Amino acid sequence: MDFVWESTVFAIVAFLILYWLLNKYAFGPLFSIMEQRRKLIQEQMSTAETSRKAAETSMEEQKAALEQARKEAYAIIEQARTTSTKQADEIVQSAKNEANRLKDDALKDIVSEKNKAIAALRSEVGGISVKIASKIIEKQVDEKAQEELVDQYLKEVGSK
Repeated sequence: MDFVWESTVFAIVAFLILYWLLNKYAFGPLFSIMEQRRKLIQEQMSTAETSRKAAETSMEEQKAALEQARKEAYAIIEQARTTSTKQADEIVQSAKNEANRLKDDALKDIVSEKNKAIAALRSEVGGISVKIASKIIEKQVDEKAQEELVDQYLKEVGSK
């Protein structure tokens, strides 16, 4: 094998011409398309990261709003419980007061009826006593003397 230096020089010159032509017409546009593609992908990645951060922020805000709504709901429920307990206590107290009032009224009515019955009984006993006494004594006693006699008799009976 002989080394042919003309072939080597020709191959090197052909390679350099091919490299220059490829660099000018193929690599330049190819590299610019690849650079545009790299920029587009980088912009999309940046946009995606911004969107992700915005979504996380929005999600945190929604979680906070949901937690606040839960707290408010629990507060409303607790307030309703407190109010209902208070109203129930008020109703029970009102019912007790009404029952005590009715009981007191009934006791007053009983005392009043008792006093009326005692007064009626006194007048009736007085009248009967006078009749009996007038039949026994056979003398007519006037009304005032009769009442005095009955009152004295009742005092004696009441003290026993």
